[in-house]
Amino acid sequence: MGAETGSVGDSADRFSGDPAFAVHEGGKLVVRPTRAIGSIEDLALTYTPGVARVSSAIAAEPALARRFTWAPRVVAVVSDGTAVLGLGDIGPAAALPVMEGKACLFSEFAGLSSVPVVLSTTDVDRIVETVVAIAPSFGGINLEDISAPRCFEIEDRLRERLDIPVMHDDQHGTAIVVLAALRNAARVTGRGLGDLRVVVAGAGAAGIACTKMLLGAGVGDVAVADSRGVLHAGREDLTPVKRWVVEHTNGTGYAGTMTGAMEGADVYLGLSGGSVPESAVASMAPGAIVFSLANPTPEVDPEVAARYAAVVATGRSDLPNQINNVLAFPGVFRGAIDAGATAITEEMKLAAAEAIAGVVGDDLAPGYVVPSPLDRRVAPAVAEAVAACVTR
Repeated sequence: MGAETGSVGDSADRFSGDPAFAVHEGGKLVVRPTRAIGSIEDLALTYTPGVARVSSAIAAEPALARRFTWAPRVVAVVSDGTAVLGLGDIGPAAALPVMEGKACLFSEFAGLSSVPVVLSTTDVDRIVETVVAIAPSFGGINLEDISAPRCFEIEDRLRERLDIPVMHDDQHGTAIVVLAALRNAARVTGRGLGDLRVVVAGAGAAGIACTKMLLGAGVGDVAVADSRGVLHAGREDLTPVKRWVVEHTNGTGYAGTMTGAMEGADVYLGLSGGSVPESAVASMAPGAIVFSLANPTPEVDPEVAARYAAVVATGRSDLPNQINNVLAFPGVFRGAIDAGATAITEEMKLAAAEAIAGVVGDDLAPGYVVPSPLDRRVAPAVAEAVAACVTR
């Protein structure tokens, strides 16, 4: 019989010219022991009978697991593959390379081991119960690429059930870095956070989390828009999360479009994709701040934004002021785990944002309001700030 088409070997040949596939060939992770087994004595101590003494001690005193197992230093990166990057609902198998990449970042920037866990279910109850069931193997749970609004309920329920840090990075990692960049953008334009009027484009996971974070940091006025316009009390299609937004934002009750809300606004925060007309950017307040974070194509063309805005940030690595979650999540988990935190609190997130902003220091400039994702000072600064919230 002839060779089957579409085989693994076939695919490898088809992809051999693409360097991205070369990096991912065979996966990006392995598990290696920290103790060698070179003798019968090593074997007896690493496994039976020596291990029985350790297991018995932990059974009698569960807190000893923190000292004598890997769990406290390992993060589970959990996804159902429903909101992966800009690709959308592509399923768990296709999401796995992204989760492996996240694990690489945990190791590289925070020295934490992590295990990708992709789940073949989108049912909220099953996801929650599955994560709760595997949680004893881990010191933290990083939820990743789970679509809204389910991601809100999943995170809330896991936070209630587990006594280890849980964070949905698409929400809070984004929000932490956005706040850090906005703190410095406000400084460089001579304003305080309380002086800013912000328009948030997008009411998904990142948009909601950023809104809550900005309000918690004292931003003066926020309006949030989804695909149907600015959220306001007259809307009849509001989810519980969007109703919360209405109750805490848009104090004037504006009921128009997102572009209309941008007129006179100090800040545009794009978290939705799509495109924004140049006229809307031109209508913003003098010295405007434009954070256009859709990838790979920002909602506002960076060249257009630069004509009108004093500070421009994107999610792209080839442009200044990249808003990248890697500035937040490694240090947040490192600090929380090191301090023995049982949860990641709002205080920790605000402290993390302040620490990231502080790394910029006296080098602050319109083209440098947030550190490079490769700046090795960031994760230790964030970890220290987060841990301090637990110990004081």
